Amino acid sequence: MNGLGTRWMRQVLACLAVEALLGAVGFTTASAAVEKQDGASLVDLNSATREQLMQVKGIGPSLADRIIEFRNEHGPFRRVEDMMKIRGVGEKSLAKLRPYLTVGKSES
Repeated sequence: MNGLGTRWMRQVLACLAVEALLGAVGFTTASAAVEKQDGASLVDLNSATREQLMQVKGIGPSLADRIIEFRNEHGPFRRVEDMMKIRGVGEKSLAKLRPYLTVGKSES
């Protein structure tokens, strides 16, 4: 194999190794994501980071910040429906977000 082919092969192997490593450790912590039966992940309102919250369709940076602020000021969420206590979250937005959220134990 010439130098170019060897270099290309090393890059491919390095990419495969990184992909295998990321798959082994996952992109979310076990405490912030709970596996649903259909394979989708639920995001835990009580332990998710800003970035993990923003993985949910419909939660942008400002809502993620308000969720964390609410959690810090009022303690852990008891139910997903507590999201309606956050400015900007009403029945319609809660209905869209609810399938992707869960409430687990607080890490505090």
